[in-house]
Amino acid sequence: MVSFQLSAFSCQLSAQEGDLEFNLDVSSSTMPLPKIFKPGIDLSGRGFHQDAGWPQGLAAREAIGAWQKDIGFSGIYRLQYDLWDINELAKDKDLQDKLLGNYETVIKNITEVGGIVILNIFGTPAGMGKVLDKKTVPVDLKVFKELAKGYIRTLSCDKKYNIWYEVWSAPDSDDFFLGRQQEYLDLYRAVAEAVKELEAETKIFIPIGGPAVSWWFKNLDSNSIATPEKSLLYELMKFCSQNKLPLNFITWHAYSTDPKADKETTIYNKPAVDLIRNWLSYFNLETHLPLIVDEWNYDREANVLPERNEKSNICASYIPARLKNMYEAGIDYQIFYSLEDFKNNKEGVVRNVGLFWFDSKEPDYKGGPKSIYNAFRMFANLGKDMFTLPKVDDEFVHIIATKTEDGLVILIDNYIDPEIVRNYLSRNIASLNDKERKALLKLMRSDKFAKIIVRRLNLSKIRVSKKTKSLLKKAQALNEQAIKFMEVNRNLKLVIKNLNPVRNSESPSLESGISNGVKDTYLYQRYAIDAACSQNCEFTPVEEKEVAISDLYQETLILKPYSLQMVILKKKPAPPEIKAPETEEPVVLPEESVQSNGATQNKE
Repeated sequence: MVSFQLSAFSCQLSAQEGDLEFNLDVSSSTMPLPKIFKPGIDLSGRGFHQDAGWPQGLAAREAIGAWQKDIGFSGIYRLQYDLWDINELAKDKDLQDKLLGNYETVIKNITEVGGIVILNIFGTPAGMGKVLDKKTVPVDLKVFKELAKGYIRTLSCDKKYNIWYEVWSAPDSDDFFLGRQQEYLDLYRAVAEAVKELEAETKIFIPIGGPAVSWWFKNLDSNSIATPEKSLLYELMKFCSQNKLPLNFITWHAYSTDPKADKETTIYNKPAVDLIRNWLSYFNLETHLPLIVDEWNYDREANVLPERNEKSNICASYIPARLKNMYEAGIDYQIFYSLEDFKNNKEGVVRNVGLFWFDSKEPDYKGGPKSIYNAFRMFANLGKDMFTLPKVDDEFVHIIATKTEDGLVILIDNYIDPEIVRNYLSRNIASLNDKERKALLKLMRSDKFAKIIVRRLNLSKIRVSKKTKSLLKKAQALNEQAIKFMEVNRNLKLVIKNLNPVRNSESPSLESGISNGVKDTYLYQRYAIDAACSQNCEFTPVEEKEVAISDLYQETLILKPYSLQMVILKKKPAPPEIKAPETEEPVVLPEESVQSNGATQNKE
């Protein structure tokens, strides 16, 4: 059985508070590695290219090429298909064909190796909208429908690429959509009807979905988690059900520093994912539709963060913590945003959300990966089977253990949420009634709140409900733990059992009656991401050695705050057996031959 347990601090003077022990029995049960752990990325970046024939919102060729070489395209990938930019080149057919060809090359490279493309359709072309803005609603939805239908026909029906079509992005935000909720639903219907007609004509299944809102419970009127049934996501399900429109997957964004952001409690006393699937059932839609967080990143509501650049090890350690919780929450797929940073674009947007940085002042490409990129390279090295681990009883350390054909790959992160108090309360506020929520929100906006969290103000003097006090007590404890572990290293004792079935030598000791266990040699490699490197970090082991293992192996790791480590144990093949040369039969010379002076001569 696989187990994770805290060591006994108080009983052993040598033990340090916060030490951990991880016991992995390799003979325990496994499952195929869930798809949520496959590297997925939105290929956006830059926002401006000198080459008008390269999609302006797509990352540079060099960054895409590096991902393709190092990680491959077998996962799920998102592209922004900007109809405004495509239409702007209508007067220059050669340049427009070049632009469409560059889109298609990326799509082809992904689908040829079994990957999935989520093609986000957005951008109302100039002249088609209510105002001259790509974010506006089309005036004539029939014209927009035929435009979208033409591109879908080419890519899905003629070229047969594996594409899932997503209608718009963040329609709940004025930064991305200038319209009302019903106008978004009508826009979705236009694209969905185009898909239905193509499916009827070609008998090819063409997935379509949305609504890619900025959080699962959001709508176009700033809805909160207290009324999730008012969300655009809910309305889209109802709309598709009533109008018999296809809805094949559901998407939303979820930016946060909270690794448990996807485990929010709802007023219905069930997690968000369970509630969404209940809604699907209620509207007679497919209950097992893929649920996809198609934009996420480490985020503190700022476009530029040191945690995504000079301190990018923080974001890197956040990634496995978040993914493990996504899996436990029941999310099917995830897409990290984005491959490359944004700067020097027409909109003046500067965001360091990318895995790759670049220098926009250089005429030729100058850029490279941040340490965040190496986190995805670690995930690309995971084995095909994952051990079915129980829930880890630790707030900050997370472990993903997988089995490969010739050994093990284990990921260990030590991520401490810097906003743990706010995130914990936000994640659980829906468990309170309306009066309790208002009281807690009022308290959080007051000067008293900070004093309560650091225990300078006694909770007994605060007039809130018993349930609210219970949440605040937990928040106090989490705050103290976070402050402590942000500053100290933790020790992890890694104990691996039954890595090899115990084999016996051919000559057991008859006198003792004990067989001699045969040890196999493994290559031990440890990779690490921590504060020592933030950009252009080599993906090479920080520790490498050969170890002889029979049935038990132990290793002690030092877990630095905001670090991520990958341990690989790979069995070394046995050296080829060297056979002794066979003895040749002596050559017998005929009697008539004689040896003379080193030469053979015949008798006359």
